[in-house]
Amino acid sequence: MRHDHDADGEHTGSRRAFIKASSVGLTTAALAATGAAPAAPGPAPAFGAPVSAVKAARPAGRPLAVTPACDGHETPAAMEGPLFKPQSPERADFITPAIRGVRLDLTGVVYDTDCKPLPGTLIEFWQCDQNGDYDTSGFSLRGHQYTNSRGGFRLGTIIPRDYWGRWGQRAPHIHTQVQTPGGPVLITQLYFPDDTQAYGRDFTALNAADGLINRACTIALTGPQNGAYAGAFDFVIKTTVQ
Repeated sequence: MRHDHDADGEHTGSRRAFIKASSVGLTTAALAATGAAPAAPGPAPAFGAPVSAVKAARPAGRPLAVTPACDGHETPAAMEGPLFKPQSPERADFITPAIRGVRLDLTGVVYDTDCKPLPGTLIEFWQCDQNGDYDTSGFSLRGHQYTNSRGGFRLGTIIPRDYWGRWGQRAPHIHTQVQTPGGPVLITQLYFPDDTQAYGRDFTALNAADGLINRACTIALTGPQNGAYAGAFDFVIKTTVQ
């Protein structure tokens, strides 16, 4: 069963902590360059040097979106919401034959507050689909992964749609939890630039109307190219509990 148009609210008791001492390799698949159609998995590109994926996403002649490269300031936190599910599968590709929507290939690096990349960091993602629905009976568009040896991550997914909940109309966003082994959990939500094109929705109006949005958590996007976007977001997190 899918949960239709659920609200985001405070719910921290269900959060799954993680203790993992070693890095786990990413299992990823490349996104096909088409619009709202099922994806055919393909090989993932290899990570290069630990250069900010946000910088790499800068298109020629176009200003970068809000997201900065590492400046030592922790990524802003947000509420978890009521729709987190523990025990999600470990995977870096959410695209299955049942998933339709505007493709998004999201990459980035996780840094500490000294701007050092953090290998082996847990990142959990969950989001709604192109209809604004969350999967509450299974794990569609849900999963976790660990950053590679250079602190990098990659997620193959789709751009989510807006939906109505107890806090009003929510702009499209992706829920995220980030944590180093034994460190504090950063819970946040990633948003999309005003000029994003998906599902015929007005992202400028949706972002402006969402009282929970934090523009500092805006994904840097390039595209669309053949109906698909490339996105980048770098996290900066604390590694010790204070």
